[in-house]
Amino acid sequence: MATLKLEIVTPEAKIYSEDVNMVTLPGSEGELGVYPKHVPLLTTLKPGELRVLKDGRETAMAVGEGFVEIKADGVSVLTDMALEAEKIDVAAAEAAVERAKAAMKEDHGAEEVAAIQASLQKALAQLRVKRRRHS
Repeated sequence: MATLKLEIVTPEAKIYSEDVNMVTLPGSEGELGVYPKHVPLLTTLKPGELRVLKDGRETAMAVGEGFVEIKADGVSVLTDMALEAEKIDVAAAEAAVERAKAAMKEDHGAEEVAAIQASLQKALAQLRVKRRRHS
């Protein structure tokens, strides 16, 4: 079976680099499924669940905002957050959600509101992935 090289990179490290059968991404225009020999594409990534199918086994990660480059033989994901379901700290994510909700009630400028909303979306993505995979 054909494979494609999936690489996921954050500002801190290369999180993932393996040959996979398929990857499903939370793109800005909706969920995007990528198989080998996909048409080349450059798109933005929104916070959500990234799923990887490799050797009949599916794994999931919570990802933040970023960019995705798709080629016929590979997918490169540049994101500000990528956490495997097992590494998600539910208590920390719930605390981040509460902090963001509290901050939204205060008066902030447009840039601060955008940063708070981004933080909230990343924390919610972590909780969705963790709860879906461990319910």
